[in-house]
Amino acid sequence: MDPAAGTVYVANYGAGTVSVIDAATNTVTATIAVGSAPYGVAVDPAAGTVYVTNDDLAGTVSVIDAATSAVTATIAVGTYPLGVAVDPAAGTVYVTDLYSGTVSVIDAATSAVTATIGVGTFPEGVAVDPAAGTVYVADTSAGTVSVIDAATRAVTATIAVGTSPDGVAVDPAAGTVYVANAGKGTVSVIDAATRAVTATVGVRADPIGVAADPSTHTAYVANYGNDTVSVISAARPAPVTTVTSSRNPSTSGQKVTFTATVAPAGGGTITFSNSSTALCRAVPLTQVSGSKYHATCATRTLAAGRRMITAVYPGDASYATSAGTLTQTITRAPTALTASIRPSPHQAITLTATLTASGRPLSGQPVSFSTGHTHLCTPHTSTRGVAACVLTGPQTLLVEQDHDTIRASYPGNTSYRPSSATATLS
Repeated sequence: MDPAAGTVYVANYGAGTVSVIDAATNTVTATIAVGSAPYGVAVDPAAGTVYVTNDDLAGTVSVIDAATSAVTATIAVGTYPLGVAVDPAAGTVYVTDLYSGTVSVIDAATSAVTATIGVGTFPEGVAVDPAAGTVYVADTSAGTVSVIDAATRAVTATIAVGTSPDGVAVDPAAGTVYVANAGKGTVSVIDAATRAVTATVGVRADPIGVAADPSTHTAYVANYGNDTVSVISAARPAPVTTVTSSRNPSTSGQKVTFTATVAPAGGGTITFSNSSTALCRAVPLTQVSGSKYHATCATRTLAAGRRMITAVYPGDASYATSAGTLTQTITRAPTALTASIRPSPHQAITLTATLTASGRPLSGQPVSFSTGHTHLCTPHTSTRGVAACVLTGPQTLLVEQDHDTIRASYPGNTSYRPSSATATLS
């Protein structure tokens, strides 16, 4: 496929042709005659060239001009060529010659074979990592993958994989190579740096083709035996998320700032929560240094008690999800209550109390006024923290009997401690 041009090329093995499909309309726009038994197809988008292996004894590669849909060259290679891969940056094409046990190297500019490299028995699939300058070849009968240095054109390693490896694909960004083992129903995952098989993933019957999406680090495997495609998601690095508090313990209503640090990461967001209640949603991460990021969340809403604070990093295409926790202890905040009593017109008495916590008024809280053992009234505080009630008639006599003294009491709650105050009519 040529993603930029929106064109798909399909080799028709029995017909000796290549169908050209417009990806936008899903229609065949051209049918190009090539050699006998066309098998592998590779596109060089930069050069606008398509290479098709013709799987027969003659051993040729047809070169198609994508603009004109015409065959511009036929290149002789080894016997029964199958796989083909292009390195656009180097202008090099690699073709596996099944019966010859070789890889033919073609100069894209001259359409000439510039080297023939001996690999394992019956090479089929081939893939290129242009950035690393490395070519991977699946040696079907040998059960190995040959690793070729593109610069020296020499085999630098031979890696044992599963039975009858066929397709091969590279995820250059992750440094991972996927090999479909047709005889075992598995995919071997190779670390390109160490050239070691790091995992063997079971798929369905007869996997022969594999393709890798570097943007999502996902591999897609075509299972010939039961007409399915297996999807393999590569294991992403799991960051470590830690959570710290600006003060722990804290008191109810006091501002607390939580900081979540994530590493390694490449940006993204963090969501802070108190059990199942979100405190700060999708806070953007800020880079600290390298792959280390952090985000903060400030709150005054935590009720007294031991609270589990969780920071969740959702992950992305490159990094797995991660979470960190912190136990925050919140104590009940001390309160202060002041009371006053003053005469009002018509022999009435006004009782007033002001409730604060850390100097801030507390609203909506009940304050009870009493004299001696007699309850007088229980108003709630206003937004300014003030509770007031007016006594008339018999209630004023009760106050006088208690030497003109009243008591204001706040019972407290789960977040605030109780407090009280007295006042005398002067």
